[in-house]
Amino acid sequence: MEYVAALAGLAVVHLLAVASPGPSTVLVIQTAAVSGRRAGLLAAFAMMLGALAWAAAALYGLQILFARFEWLYVAFRIGGAIYLLYLAFMLLRHAGAPLPEADPAAVRAGVWQGFLKALLLQLSNPKVMVFMGSIFVSLLPAQPPAWMDATVLTIVAINEFCWFALLALLFSGETARAFYRRTKLWLDRFMGGALALLGLKLALDR
Repeated sequence: MEYVAALAGLAVVHLLAVASPGPSTVLVIQTAAVSGRRAGLLAAFAMMLGALAWAAAALYGLQILFARFEWLYVAFRIGGAIYLLYLAFMLLRHAGAPLPEADPAAVRAGVWQGFLKALLLQLSNPKVMVFMGSIFVSLLPAQPPAWMDATVLTIVAINEFCWFALLALLFSGETARAFYRRTKLWLDRFMGGALALLGLKLALDR
């Protein structure tokens, strides 16, 4: 019963963290609105893969390595900040461009570009792993059984994919795309500004 309570608490805390607005939310929404449902769902899958990588790293002690070699953590953090600023720059640069038409080749390219962007975004932010490590230490028993590690990773995967897939489905609908088409200039500026601020925050936070 102790293990079930710990896993339930972990599921709730992690889901609340996933649902909080951040660069991942901005990127999935923008990908779904621009490139459609399939691209949005693939971006959601990429977010899940990146989160699983950091969750596994947290479970198996990578945060200890980061604590011992602070320069490694700083390098990851600065790299992630630069990538966020790059995404912000690209959004702002192309804010005035019209929404691409549904050309099959362009759609296919957009799908895989969205997947790669989302995966790189999730993997470029070591704070995801630091957060995972902190909630694992806080909520899980000191020496959990082996099956618990697999259950934790399953919870992370379900939470990440379900939340971002929901966003992708909501913002890839025709109503949402029509709204995005009408307001693209200002929405892209807003999302680009948000990503730039998040990138600066990641670079400057300690």
